[in-house]
Amino acid sequence: MTTYIIRRLLLLPLIILGVTLIVFSMSQLLGPLKLLSTYVDPNTYAKMSERDIQILMQQYGLTDPLPIRYGKWLKSLFKGDLGWSVVGKEPVLNALIHRFPFTVELALYALFPIIGVGIWLGVTAAVHHNSFIDQFIRIFALIGWSLPDFVWAILVLLIFYIGLGWFPPGNLSIWADQIVKSPSFHNYTNLLTIDALLNGRIDIFWDALRHIIGPVIAISWLWWANLLRITRSSMLEVLRKDYVRTARSKGLSEKVVINKHARKNALIPVVTTAGQMVIGLLTGVVIVEMVFVRTGLGSFAATAAQQLDYASIMGVLLFTSLLLIIGNLIIDISYAIIDPRIRLG
Repeated sequence: MTTYIIRRLLLLPLIILGVTLIVFSMSQLLGPLKLLSTYVDPNTYAKMSERDIQILMQQYGLTDPLPIRYGKWLKSLFKGDLGWSVVGKEPVLNALIHRFPFTVELALYALFPIIGVGIWLGVTAAVHHNSFIDQFIRIFALIGWSLPDFVWAILVLLIFYIGLGWFPPGNLSIWADQIVKSPSFHNYTNLLTIDALLNGRIDIFWDALRHIIGPVIAISWLWWANLLRITRSSMLEVLRKDYVRTARSKGLSEKVVINKHARKNALIPVVTTAGQMVIGLLTGVVIVEMVFVRTGLGSFAATAAQQLDYASIMGVLLFTSLLLIIGNLIIDISYAIIDPRIRLG
């Protein structure tokens, strides 16, 4: 197990280096002047003379040969200099740090219900194969899988906010947002619900929770549908295996057969789907965040693309690529834990 993990970790720097090379190559298509604008505040850039522009271009190595330029760009990355965000009106790294917690919080609240309910529904459908329960769950999955996430987001907003007034859009109400931004409120984790509890503000906690339930519902149905379909198919395949028949022939209860012998072996393809789901949630659920006006990573990326904010786009690309690499590493390790045979590959 340790050898398998070490092999995967040794590949990590090479993969990250490859990603930086691809992003750097894409950025060079912009040209030196456009690249320079990604490092400077637009107001400052507009007032710069030709001499100032030349000095800055030399400072950032934009007139150097490509290999030297790539080295200087990597050095800037290690220092955390990703350029200036026009959308965030601050350095790109700061913009990412300020917005990512909103996406993390959404992902955390969506993750456990999605995985728990999705796997439970998939196993239940497989165990009651071709029964009324199975048919009902399959219809539930079909409806969820057929409609895109923006449709669910709009429906949830129409029903639960406009219709019932329960789950408003945004991150917080105006009164709560003013308190959170005041000096008396301490941001320990930058996760609104957790910081509200740590500050002893139950009122802000409930307000933040009200704002997050809507997008969680919108995200969950789509992922429930996907996860339960994968779980059901995998579980049905495992239930036909010889070792499951043998376990039943020994007189073991159906509960023991399902929980001890079948479900664990059926989880390998589910791990892939669950891992991709986690990565998708953390890299920003763009449409849902846009519909619910949440200032997370997804909405930040979408706004940057609309305004051609190149520095922010490249920053988001690098950041999400790093999350994807780490996420896939965790999935590989999870495979090895569930199925020891994979460690031999």
